[in-house]
Amino acid sequence: MNKIVPVIKYTSKLKLLYVEDNKTVRETTLLVLNKFFADIVVAVDGKDGLEKFKQSSFDVIITDINMPKLSGLDMINEIRSIDKDISILILSAYYDAEYFINSIQLSVDGYLIKPINIYQFISVLEKVTTEIKLKQEADKNLNFLHQYEELTNYSSIVSKTDTKGIITYANDAFCKLSGYTKDELIGKNHNIIRHPDNPSHIYKNMWKTIKNDKKIWQGLIRNMAKDGSSYYVKTTIKPILDEENNIIEYIALRSDVTDIMNPKKQLEDFIESTSNPLAIMVKIDAFEDIAKLYGNNISRKIEDEFTKTFMEQRPKECEFDKIYPLGDGKYVFAKNKDDCKITIDEIIANIKEFQQNINLLKIAIEDFEYDVSVVISLAYGSNVLENLNYGLAKLKESKKDFIVSNGLYLKEQEIAKKNVETILMVKSAIKDDRIVSYYQPIINNKTQEIEKYESLVRLIDEDGKVISPFFFLDIAKKGKYYSQITRIVLKNSFEVLSKIDKEVSINLSALDIEMDSIREYIFVLLDKYKKDVSRVVFELLEDESVKDFKTIKTFINDVKEYGVQIAIDDFGAGYSNFERLLDYQPDILKIDGCLIRDIQTDKYSLSIVETIIAFARKQNLKVLAEFVENKEIFELLKELGIDYSQGYYFGKPEALEL
Repeated sequence: MNKIVPVIKYTSKLKLLYVEDNKTVRETTLLVLNKFFADIVVAVDGKDGLEKFKQSSFDVIITDINMPKLSGLDMINEIRSIDKDISILILSAYYDAEYFINSIQLSVDGYLIKPINIYQFISVLEKVTTEIKLKQEADKNLNFLHQYEELTNYSSIVSKTDTKGIITYANDAFCKLSGYTKDELIGKNHNIIRHPDNPSHIYKNMWKTIKNDKKIWQGLIRNMAKDGSSYYVKTTIKPILDEENNIIEYIALRSDVTDIMNPKKQLEDFIESTSNPLAIMVKIDAFEDIAKLYGNNISRKIEDEFTKTFMEQRPKECEFDKIYPLGDGKYVFAKNKDDCKITIDEIIANIKEFQQNINLLKIAIEDFEYDVSVVISLAYGSNVLENLNYGLAKLKESKKDFIVSNGLYLKEQEIAKKNVETILMVKSAIKDDRIVSYYQPIINNKTQEIEKYESLVRLIDEDGKVISPFFFLDIAKKGKYYSQITRIVLKNSFEVLSKIDKEVSINLSALDIEMDSIREYIFVLLDKYKKDVSRVVFELLEDESVKDFKTIKTFINDVKEYGVQIAIDDFGAGYSNFERLLDYQPDILKIDGCLIRDIQTDKYSLSIVETIIAFARKQNLKVLAEFVENKEIFELLKELGIDYSQGYYFGKPEALEL
């Protein structure tokens, strides 16, 4: 960041045209731009930008892509027809291949991703100002080629070709960037570094300009190094003419702009161009919390320091020579696995050792000292990037810190396919009235008579098969159909009240209660079936997904005024909380089936059940045990003093014959 002063000193003398249609983004970005440019003209869309460009002269243009009236790319195309040399930067939320290739074709000087990253922006401006200075210098000294070459050899990538495009000269910077030696380059066609993904018309336009028109051509070109990796150069090609205006040779001046391009795009290009990519994704553990706690300034400094630390500590045996910082505390090392001199098991061992070494470090930023901790996902072969990201998700889920994530993408694709099939099945079942309620009897342990029924949702598929909610309900929660299922179950359950003289227990999740439309529908039903609501029991499932506890507590109080009973489902396992009971004020505790199932053989389960019963008696609550599968369990529960039993010993969930 010590370069910011000379950058601002230079950019403050430049005139900027800033084109952005989004008012909020425009105002936010201007706060940054005003620190660098003293003279800024703002345009609100592409058409406005083009008109203002024609009305005045500018040194730099920064523009969005997607805009009304005239897109950023179309505006740039129009501007390039007027001025091929002006420096243009794209600041956009889009970085897919189409936009990126189009920007290359239009010879933009840099591609920035919204929101603006001040560190990347400074780097881009430094490159742009350097380029402007070099252009000015080149214009002054073009007739003194030997002096020009001497200057640019220290700051730029230079090559010369004959009239047929055969390389006759390449400076050291050209060799270093391309990975070829001078001997490998001299005498070869310039196509040796041509990337196959570049559209052919770029080169047709280039040759037309320098050969037919005998003019300078400028453009941003993606080249391919000897090892197959991509790099990007801002290129200026000048045909050298003799006194009779005949072309003698061509000289090309380039600036490496790879680092100012989006790192994710660079990584994608590397993976795409590598036959057998190997990549390691390293993520700073809990980086999101760091950003929230210490702010963007500190978190960015931490990322910068991590980049240096990772490069210093990287496993030398694996020969990783580049790191891609992806933001949000994520970094990727990548290389061609075929170039590795050690086996994959040795690579994994080295990466784990690297992880252990990193986790022992501390990083000091200003007054903040951070204990380093990272999680790592490793993948190679096909679908590398997808596997890496799914690997990180698996690590978060499993609370582990290292994973070889090969194959995860295909597994997730298969899961996604099944989820789509399930959603379509649910959609069809709702449309055809095949979402139904089954009812499982609940027995009074003293009388051994059916006193209640629990209403349980079922889906009847197109073949008439009864599908348990285990196979569709969680998937339905990810779409719009879950609330429709809840409404159907509520409707079925309240309708059956008028046809039986037993209590009906209905399951409600935190998600159900937090939805305004479901709460409103429940109260409509409570009013409609007012004379029967004293036989309604709402079973509430305690879970960690509660977002609005106040709403749930209010709902409980309101339905209790109607005479509705409240049961806490699956009590004794998961997120059960004795303290929460004081807020819920339930009438019934329903003991989780995992405790009942093993109660005869597991002393721990028996002890928990006895504790729940003692607590319930003290609070004057009824206790219900589910998963009662046989007579022996039932007799033990009855002896313990449990009030109600539910399970296959007394009956499976079935449609009621009314």
